[in-house]
Amino acid sequence: MLASYFDFYMSKMPSLSTSDHASVVSLNLFVALLCACIVLGHLLEENRWMNESITALLIGLTTGVVILLISKGKSSHLLVFSEDLFFIYLLPPIIFNAGFQVKKKQFFRNFVTIMLFGAIGTVISCTIISLGVTQFFKKLDIGTFDLGDYLAIGAIFAATDSVCTLQVLNQDETPLLYSLVFGEGVVNDATSVVVFNAIQSFDLTHLNHEAAFRLLGNFFYLFLLSTLLGVATGLISAYVIKKLYFGRHSTDREVALMMLMAYLSYMLAELFALSGILTVFFCGIVMSHYTWHNVTESSRITTKHAFATLSFLAETFIFLYVGMDALDIDKWRSVSDTPGTSVAVSSILMGLVMVGRAAFVFPLSFLSNLAKKNQSEKINFKMQVVIWWSGLMRGAVSMALAYNKFTRAGHTDLRGNAIMITSTITVCLFSTVVFGMLTKPLIRYLLPHQKATTSMLSDDNTPKSIQIPLLDQDSFIEFAGGNHNVPRPDSIRGFLTRPTRTVHYYWRQFDDSFMRPVFGGRGFVPFVPGSPTERDPPDLSKA
Repeated sequence: MLASYFDFYMSKMPSLSTSDHASVVSLNLFVALLCACIVLGHLLEENRWMNESITALLIGLTTGVVILLISKGKSSHLLVFSEDLFFIYLLPPIIFNAGFQVKKKQFFRNFVTIMLFGAIGTVISCTIISLGVTQFFKKLDIGTFDLGDYLAIGAIFAATDSVCTLQVLNQDETPLLYSLVFGEGVVNDATSVVVFNAIQSFDLTHLNHEAAFRLLGNFFYLFLLSTLLGVATGLISAYVIKKLYFGRHSTDREVALMMLMAYLSYMLAELFALSGILTVFFCGIVMSHYTWHNVTESSRITTKHAFATLSFLAETFIFLYVGMDALDIDKWRSVSDTPGTSVAVSSILMGLVMVGRAAFVFPLSFLSNLAKKNQSEKINFKMQVVIWWSGLMRGAVSMALAYNKFTRAGHTDLRGNAIMITSTITVCLFSTVVFGMLTKPLIRYLLPHQKATTSMLSDDNTPKSIQIPLLDQDSFIEFAGGNHNVPRPDSIRGFLTRPTRTVHYYWRQFDDSFMRPVFGGRGFVPFVPGSPTERDPPDLSKA
């Protein structure tokens, strides 16, 4: 009986191996392509026109063409794009690393402006795009769309992708511009997803004032609760690691706990139908401020590079796959009979994206400048052009939202849905390649490299710097109270400018007196050697 069972098992092995062969081939190909993207991206780093995002996108397109020829026009990709794959596995490390590595002083000094651009600006852009497609699409024969579809299209194309711009900008040379572009990009993605989910969950067939207020209330509810969840998760991780101090036994445990807590914050947000982007972003900020200082020196270096590497690989994978998926023959077959309609839809969407972007960048920049007295803190016209340009590119977030709305499992049979999918792909490819290639020359023309000359433009409270403290207390007090030219609160500018510094001052006092003694941080961590190489205690006099 045992011999017959063995013969039966051996007879089934070839079929099992054959069924897994396609997956093995796919994984091998993607790993090889990722290696090619890294090598070519390094070689083209100084190129005037190219960057790593465009390189990955073009490699994906080339690979898709090769697969299309080999399969004789049947398929151009090996994996089916899934919004679940994107939102659950690829997006969290990118957003978390953004919060973990952000220069927090610049980010929070410009927090009001960032929220203006990222939240209010996204809503303005979404509204303009929705109104535009409502007017233009009704004149084109692309299918039947209701109000919810038009609003969803606005949310889809309001999601920016500023990766190409951030790869060119230097946050040490242009700290204000970098913080605005970076912060707006993160808040924009979160706002777009929150608006999209709010639209999906509401019955818009009977839209009235009450429903509109409930939609607005739901938006702020998700925004606030997602932020609080991220902060709470980060504080819990800091407290646990500070009390247990895993480093005295194994640095691997504390590194693993940081990674798992970061991912847990995102999954908890998804579990409670909140914005995982906002949650994991603020979790990263809190972890870099408290948790990161509670671990050993080797764990700091490990976590810094581990999070950055995961983020880099996820970004490269996304651009690579978007390039391959753009040539999926199943999507284009449904619109092959009317190519002019597809081109018209893509052109309309691209034009609305540019108009919607300009409709809030320049007016909101003007309002932001009114509240700033220091000329170096104002957003000049050249910077406004760069901010406008950086948000013209569309990427993986728009793709994922479009797939979520207009198709399932990467395929669609409805002509109208197929047109929207192919138009989204066209806009993403065109904006990333064309605008992305022109980004570096544009920024070099508008903003010649200028080193920061004041100490207030530097910020070392990030995992990129281990030895330098967040902000010297004497320098901070001098900044908060030593400036005798603070405007009097008898004007709008004075009213908006003066309380900001006061909030910063009192937050620092509260942080040093209550938060750091409880949750740890620089200067409050007892030193216990975590490895034989860490025998000398750190110099806390600089803290």
